[in-house]
Amino acid sequence: MAAMVEELILKFSCEDKPGIVASVASLFSLQGFNIRESSQFEDTKTKHFFMRTFLESVEGPKNLNDIRSAFQSIADRYGMDWDLCNGQQKTRVLIAVSKWGHCLDTLLSGWKRGYLPVDIVGVVSNHEDMRDLTEWYKVPFHYLPVTPETKAEQESKILELIRTNNVDVLVLARYMQILSDTMCKQLEGKAINIHHSFLPGFKGAKPYHQAYDRGVKLIGATAHYVTAKLDEGPIIEQSVERVSHFNTPEELVEIGRDIEALVLQKALRWHAEHRVLLNGQKTVVFSH
Repeated sequence: MAAMVEELILKFSCEDKPGIVASVASLFSLQGFNIRESSQFEDTKTKHFFMRTFLESVEGPKNLNDIRSAFQSIADRYGMDWDLCNGQQKTRVLIAVSKWGHCLDTLLSGWKRGYLPVDIVGVVSNHEDMRDLTEWYKVPFHYLPVTPETKAEQESKILELIRTNNVDVLVLARYMQILSDTMCKQLEGKAINIHHSFLPGFKGAKPYHQAYDRGVKLIGATAHYVTAKLDEGPIIEQSVERVSHFNTPEELVEIGRDIEALVLQKALRWHAEHRVLLNGQKTVVFSH
């Protein structure tokens, strides 16, 4: 049975040409929709146009497939890369974590409070450390240990969890395993990672200690889409915090963890609200 909707989110990108916005607005007006929120952007270097629009029906529930079919002619006319989805349908999320739970706790709390418009369907981990926290939130916990010899098998189990739970996005909340190229390709645009640095920055082990040794004045975190190139995926959200010579390496770690948790939560929210559009190796983010 086709979904009946009263709220829609449209996002698209295409070559910038006259009449795009007018054509979109006219079609949805004829379909009985009112525009509640709309954002647009032109990349002047590439002449590419990006738009996100939130629409609500003034005529009651509408057939989503019919609306998609009606929009297809406009999409074809302008060569759009587009998506049209139910504005009331929540994004289904699977979280992967290892031993540090600061990002996981913030995501679970944001979901429980209603700040994150998502359904967290489970937490998967290669360690047992976060089981109690996860189950306190009444979320299924999946313990999937991994070794170099069992990595392919373990990743196949994660992909199976994604399939069976109709997961829309995998969030790596300080999951200290590098995903294989095969898994990265299968999850392209559907996996978000948090990096403990304001990229580009200090790479490898103990980044905050490296930062301390160099006497940095700002530390930060970066949330980005996962790609086969480690920590080089399109960036969704970043933040920094000023520090000084008074801060110890341990204090930098704690400050950094707070930033990581907030940045990852924002990135997931922008993704779940369909506010992120890819622009080559970059993103256009229509945040609040």
